[in-house]
Amino acid sequence: MRLSTTTMKPLSQHFSLFKTLLRLPVAHLHFDAAIEPVNVLSTYRYFTKRHPRFKLIQHKSWGAALIDLVQCGTREHYLAGLEGKNRAAWHARRARARGYVLAEIDRNLHVDAIHAINNSSGERQGRPMDASYRDKQLSFDRLANFSYYGVLDADGKLVAYATLGRFGNFCSFVQLMGYRNNDGFMYLMVTEIVARLIEQGQVRYLMYDTFFGALPGMQNFKTLLGFHPYRVHYSLK
Repeated sequence: MRLSTTTMKPLSQHFSLFKTLLRLPVAHLHFDAAIEPVNVLSTYRYFTKRHPRFKLIQHKSWGAALIDLVQCGTREHYLAGLEGKNRAAWHARRARARGYVLAEIDRNLHVDAIHAINNSSGERQGRPMDASYRDKQLSFDRLANFSYYGVLDADGKLVAYATLGRFGNFCSFVQLMGYRNNDGFMYLMVTEIVARLIEQGQVRYLMYDTFFGALPGMQNFKTLLGFHPYRVHYSLK
């Protein structure tokens, strides 16, 4: 049986992607249940469940977007690798010059601002905002293995926020949301969080979901910040 050209093109694209995936560097991410048993175990199960489309692989194992914080060396070395016009360090400096600052926040003090950010756009990454973000959350729990960050403008208004979970030898962004503008504060937020993780020296990797399920704009955003795609092996202790 001869395959049509319309059939062969998707097969060729899948084969090319498969070859790309096989060439990715490998990272070993270890979950440590002692950090926070309930949340760490549930996250481990989510990351290692079967992929919704490719049933033979784990959900977050191929093309995970990671920064190897040990290879970064120091805050200065990491930021030096992001230099150049329209690159992440340049955008972060522009945001800092406009008065934006990163701070750890209590989300319960920013309920209205978080709701406004969540509803500032009808879609993200080409998809409608999840209904859960449309509803106003009136209170937030604080998990022991999570850090909560926000970017404040010169008037103290919250313009972006991030939720970062620590699960073992790695941290992962759980939420990363902000208003859409060209001030560069999203770059400021991520680069400063990376720099702090490097200085703290408690984890090896920072994860920001995956590369290959993201639209080109998000892939570029991650690349500018120093994330690279990896094949991941997960373990639990």
